[in-house]
Amino acid sequence: MLSPVALQFLFDVDNTLLDNDRFADDLGAFLDQVFGQAERERYWAIYAELRDTLGYADYLGALQRFRIDSDNQPGLLQTSAFLLDYPFAERLYPRALAAIEHLRSLGGVAILSDGDMVFQPRKILRSGVWQAVDGHVLVYLHKEKTLNAMQRCLPANHYVMIDDKPQILAAMKRVLGERLTTVFVRQGHYARDAHMDTIQSSPDLTIDTIGQVCELSLADFKIPVATRSAHVHTATSHQE
Repeated sequence: MLSPVALQFLFDVDNTLLDNDRFADDLGAFLDQVFGQAERERYWAIYAELRDTLGYADYLGALQRFRIDSDNQPGLLQTSAFLLDYPFAERLYPRALAAIEHLRSLGGVAILSDGDMVFQPRKILRSGVWQAVDGHVLVYLHKEKTLNAMQRCLPANHYVMIDDKPQILAAMKRVLGERLTTVFVRQGHYARDAHMDTIQSSPDLTIDTIGQVCELSLADFKIPVATRSAHVHTATSHQE
């Protein structure tokens, strides 16, 4: 079993490091161009139904179902290529990679994301995020429900979760309690639509953009003093 680190930072991906809303807009425009408005709307209806059923975005699964009534359309193969070859590195928010690099100087850094087991890892890889965290990537169906598995993979005394969905942060806080600091990034449509007055508990820290992470010090994350001291001791030992 891995020895726990003093401090582990965890990043969500969609609308936290990467502007997934812009990707969705680009996909919608592509579907409109290739299939027309009615078929574009049919795709998004299938996507929404799958999202409600599965609890996560499944763009490839939606395309598979969309294919059932469109199997003779050549645009299907173009759509597959559009999804798999999409330039996600161009959709990273400003200073997203710098934020990862900054936190690497403060503790361990990993990705904790939701999604399917094909497209979501592909997105993380093509964006450059996979390389930025040295492959420390976890993708679950529902990350807030698999925290025991996360802790086995990434044992730590204290965790910091950075996410655009305050309800997910609150659910994780209910499980990990004081061992978790939650950081809400107000980016993307989920963040804009969140009803903060109904969410318990509130995020420990709220920022407007992921780039603001670069300006935060260890003390800003409200980490227990004992954990901070352990981290400083570990960092000093590694430098000697």
